[in-house]
Amino acid sequence: MIPERREFSVDVGGERLDRYLAGQLSDLSRSFVQRLIQDGRVTVNGQPSKASCRLRPGDYIAVHLPPPEPSSLVAEAFPLDVVYEDADLIVVHKPAGLVVHPAAGHARGTLVNALLAHCPEIAGTGGQGRPGIVHRLDRDTSGLIVVAKTPRAYNSLTRQIAERKITKVYLALVHGQPVPPEGIIEAPVGRDPRHRQRMAVVAGGREARTLYRRRERLGEYALLEVRPETGRTHQIRLHLASIGHPVAGDHVYGRRDGLPRQFLHAWRLGFRLPASGEYREFQADLPDDLRQVLASLRQITI
Repeated sequence: MIPERREFSVDVGGERLDRYLAGQLSDLSRSFVQRLIQDGRVTVNGQPSKASCRLRPGDYIAVHLPPPEPSSLVAEAFPLDVVYEDADLIVVHKPAGLVVHPAAGHARGTLVNALLAHCPEIAGTGGQGRPGIVHRLDRDTSGLIVVAKTPRAYNSLTRQIAERKITKVYLALVHGQPVPPEGIIEAPVGRDPRHRQRMAVVAGGREARTLYRRRERLGEYALLEVRPETGRTHQIRLHLASIGHPVAGDHVYGRRDGLPRQFLHAWRLGFRLPASGEYREFQADLPDDLRQVLASLRQITI
């Protein structure tokens, strides 16, 4: 199998090479990234570099991955809501409750298991255990996710994500009314030092930037359009909670409010197709459970 190559262009300097790549190569373990650097499979501006190398704006990084090992994942055929598919990739409307890829406690019944049955060619694409996955959605977040079926698509999509050229717009119902009703949240995100399974706004965390705009005022709630410009774990939920307006139904970063799950939906997704370079944008309507929440709130506020 042909080795895979991934490329990145550095926007903001000052970060160590190993830490930068650990954030960009989220499908690979930190120890594996370290081995890639030690083995000379990572170059900065065409030259092998050390893990401690401090990056500068404009640096060009190339990562040469060894051929992936055969996947031991199990294909499981169950229905998928396919929004778009071509020879390179597939866009799926993921329902809430579906885990994206196998992990501890979720060895079967994930989106990846279903995709292996639908398009088995993804088995050799991308990271071990997460074939084709270039970005993720939380289990209880519904909406659009794109999955690469070929190494060409994987390289193209990961590069677009690294260069912040993929459009992601979410719909989120939050407690209260953000002031101003349209704004930008910039706060570094990292592991919560007290609760390692959670994220937190922490000094020294990774840069994170989220744009929001209120679409509708619904009594004690507001429906927002949210656009994350970076892709940190739990970024939207954490950022909105950090300004005092947690996502409704978010029992981790918010409060218990009677909703069975967090009101967060990946509504629009846009990117350039790997084969043609054509920009395409896709949209997924709110699922029934979230539409019913809005309908109930609108009745109350009439």
